[in-house]
Amino acid sequence: MLQVDCDEPASSRMLCIDILSLFPEMLEGFFATSMIAKAQKKSLARITAHSLRQWAKGKHFITDERPFGGGAGMLLKPEPIFDAIEELKGKHQHSWVVYLSPEGDLFSTPKAQEFSQKEHLIFLSGHYEGIDERVREHLVDEEISIGDYILTNGTLAAAVVVDALIRHIPGVLGDEASLQQDSFFDNLLSFPQYTRPEIFREWAVPSILLSGNHQAIQQWRQEQRLRRTQERRPDLWKIWRQKHSEKD
Repeated sequence: MLQVDCDEPASSRMLCIDILSLFPEMLEGFFATSMIAKAQKKSLARITAHSLRQWAKGKHFITDERPFGGGAGMLLKPEPIFDAIEELKGKHQHSWVVYLSPEGDLFSTPKAQEFSQKEHLIFLSGHYEGIDERVREHLVDEEISIGDYILTNGTLAAAVVVDALIRHIPGVLGDEASLQQDSFFDNLLSFPQYTRPEIFREWAVPSILLSGNHQAIQQWRQEQRLRRTQERRPDLWKIWRQKHSEKD
């Protein structure tokens, strides 16, 4: 995996990300490709996946135990999590600890933008039936969910969040304007796009896109974003209308 260790404090223009997981090998290859690799090669971000077992003690490096009071499954123990996060935080002035949990706030584009502006992010991946509640009470700054469903563990969720936030670091994308075309920018879905050939089978590209009139094209695209959002995501459409009515 492409990773630059965060042993030294990040520079003012670099975001440092640490991911704590029982299965860091799940991320091999993921951080060595696409925009994430580009961000690291350009020293805009440093990403390191750590095995929580590095901080487990004892002969068998145990990281989980059965819950008090009985019940199914296992819980991650507090000791290795506290030791890991306290050690990682010690190298930075400002750290933000995020626990990936189905009980957290739903992840969104505004949250990705917010995370991209942090100095140091620590993502804690949940496993089994979760973690000891004392970790949530005394270590975690924020809990995030990527959707209303359950994964085997939170490592993939952490990867999704990192992939989304990296795009918002200035200098990562070749064309910063592309962010404004993404779905969910300003709570709207993206507009339909076409490429060559101009006619495929009997289906032609909308003539407005061939007109060369950039102002008309931008207006058409905005109209398409509004229509598509209204039809497909009435929840986002409601937010957009409320936001813009307040501006008026």
